[in-house]
Amino acid sequence: MVMTALTLCLGLALLAAAPGRAAAGTGAARTKAPQPRSALAPRPATPTTADELHRPDAAHAAEPATSPSHRPPLSTVKAAPRKASGKDTEAACAVSDFTSKTGDALVQQIKGSETDCINTLFSVAGQDAKALFREEQMVTVANALRAASADYPGDNTGSMTQMVLYLRAGYYVQYGNPEDVGPYGSALKSAIQGALDAFFASPHAFDVSEANGETLAETVTLIDSSSENARFLTVLTRLLKDYNSSYNAFWWMVSAVNNSYTVLFRGHWLPEFVSAVQADPSVLTVLRGFAVAHDDLLGTDKSYLVSNAGRELGRFLQHAELREQTSPLVKELLGRSEITGRTAPLWVGLAEMTDAYDKGNCSLYGTCDLQNRVRDAVLKDKHTCGPTLRIVAQQMTDADFTATCDSLLKQDAYFHSVVKDNGPVANDNNSTIEVVVFDSSAEYQTYAGIIYGISTDNGGMYLEGDPAKEGNLPRFIAYEAEWERPDFAIWNLNHEYTHYLDGRFDMYGDFEENMKTPTVMWVEGFAEYISYSYRGLTYDNAITEAGKGTYKLSTLFDTTYENTDTTRTYPWGYLAVRYLIQSHPQDVDTLLGHYRKGDWAAARTLLTETIGTRYDADFADWLAKCSAGSCDSTTHA
Repeated sequence: MVMTALTLCLGLALLAAAPGRAAAGTGAARTKAPQPRSALAPRPATPTTADELHRPDAAHAAEPATSPSHRPPLSTVKAAPRKASGKDTEAACAVSDFTSKTGDALVQQIKGSETDCINTLFSVAGQDAKALFREEQMVTVANALRAASADYPGDNTGSMTQMVLYLRAGYYVQYGNPEDVGPYGSALKSAIQGALDAFFASPHAFDVSEANGETLAETVTLIDSSSENARFLTVLTRLLKDYNSSYNAFWWMVSAVNNSYTVLFRGHWLPEFVSAVQADPSVLTVLRGFAVAHDDLLGTDKSYLVSNAGRELGRFLQHAELREQTSPLVKELLGRSEITGRTAPLWVGLAEMTDAYDKGNCSLYGTCDLQNRVRDAVLKDKHTCGPTLRIVAQQMTDADFTATCDSLLKQDAYFHSVVKDNGPVANDNNSTIEVVVFDSSAEYQTYAGIIYGISTDNGGMYLEGDPAKEGNLPRFIAYEAEWERPDFAIWNLNHEYTHYLDGRFDMYGDFEENMKTPTVMWVEGFAEYISYSYRGLTYDNAITEAGKGTYKLSTLFDTTYENTDTTRTYPWGYLAVRYLIQSHPQDVDTLLGHYRKGDWAAARTLLTETIGTRYDADFADWLAKCSAGSCDSTTHA
């Protein structure tokens, strides 16, 4: 996939319980630099098992060693609303139901709504944002949360989760749109402190159950949303000290523990948080103790709990006043783990922190020349397919190399037969691509960030670089789809290779240049189209979506990484591109002619004015036929 702001959906929605797997049909990110993944965005679709929980982004290791002047954004990502109830409540969920109410009426509206309805409020702006989340409204809800906490029964019968989620949404929207919402001051700070104090003091706040876990996990995140990280350090240490194997039966309880790491991570941007740890550094030994006590989780689907403990311990190295206490604990944990094997997630997380925050003492930790050291230890298998393609892998057989080379090299001819190009676009020197293949999704999550400086909460990543620069080497960072074993398959292989070809022969300039106007429909939809049509596969998910008729073609022309989700990006992008190629090939030729010259304005005019809404009715008819069986054929063009 190509994107900057959509790291959200790539690892969430998935085919089974393969950790870190991207949604079926989704691709990796084509980008020049990793984007931080927000912990405070709307709730994503609930993973089906706890092994799909996501750790704080490894790319955060590269934050500056001195505290920045402001915290990371509350959101760089718009996550898909969580459908908790299984009901289709969108039609019954209207923003006006909330904006028209104040006081107790507002509280009752929140409590009477589904959590998926409350989750839609993260996306409001303008006057709706002010009506929903001005300080007076937030104080009202915070006070209601405090009052309800006294009798909290350990489940959501009193709609505590909805109130917490509403408050989270308020902080989220106010951070991104302060001019719409207005300022937050002492009144809200006092109210939210009282609400959180009351909740965490309630007898059932830490009950180990799924019913309590959902409210607890959201409330832990609310600590950070409200910037009360310092005040509730003891809550975080309690969760880490209390965790045991009984939590593992409940996804939300494990999530609550893991959310503690997010509160710790983002606390470093608050001076009062750092001062609180200086006054009571016990959180350091708690993190070390968690990693030691739960060493048995390494190598399992809950490795991230231990690696996160090490990572968040090591992050305290950035503060000179805490380095003396932190350094020996980090060194000890590095000594208890290794660069490869079962304990590698812990070692890598710790090593990243030493490299980011105490690099001058790398010899003390044994982490000097870290990037090269890890790359050489992990990516040992190499193969050259030809002058345009080479593969670097963690573990591939000769047969695996041969099959992969054959698939990609034959795709070249198919791609050119579809786009009918006249060679590379001007100033594109990306004549060779390197495909990097890790042994599994877990290995990708462990190593890709430290070697290539990327986010790993996705299905892989295409790094285009600057194609105009001589010697630039584009890379597709990928992993073996371990769930396909004993068959060998590289996840998103043909989709991502299409991004390389499309970028070289269809899209002028680099990724940033390509995104000057909305091009996501083409970039992602075309990658899906080539991937499925080249392999002769029926895209079942797209056919299902066609039957729903959700989008007009003219709407899909406007798809960006900021306004989309996996469904709109991939199956709907595929449907739009397939329709245009089949029904209006002359328009595709014109569009690509503009893209190849970098004439983004002309391409935009073609889509939004020349075509505009003229094809919407025909597209709707085409979708109906597609759903009825015309798209079942593996002959796409």
